[in-house]
Amino acid sequence: MIVRTTAEITGTDRDVADPKGNWRSKRIVLGGDHVGFSFHETTINAGSVNEFHYANHVEAVWLVEGTGTLLDRETGETYPLAPGTMYLLDGHERHTVTADTEMRMLCVFNPPVVGTEVHDENGVYPLVTVPQPAGKHAETPVT
Repeated sequence: MIVRTTAEITGTDRDVADPKGNWRSKRIVLGGDHVGFSFHETTINAGSVNEFHYANHVEAVWLVEGTGTLLDRETGETYPLAPGTMYLLDGHERHTVTADTEMRMLCVFNPPVVGTEVHDENGVYPLVTVPQPAGKHAETPVT
């Protein structure tokens, strides 16, 4: 069982801020936890415009606070974002999130991120291999 609070990961290497100052991601569950996904609390600052493209990951986002818009750059469609809105990037869509107010969202990534990823110039996270665990979570070889 894993139990974590955002308070205990604040200020650690699991607390990642955008170099431009537009967002902050608290990475609560990472690939090294070996559960098959990663789980993040992300805050996007009011007035910011953020271009993302998860070419190597599927991302589900649940907005819990704030308002803004989501632009699907593949189709040109725009969607309003408000508390209770979920969007799923199951086609690796290039997208832009514009925050009217500060937005807090809960995000799930598959495959999981390991925590060291940063967005490249296209907003993409690289696909980083999750190290295999040792100890009680190590895979047992099949004989």
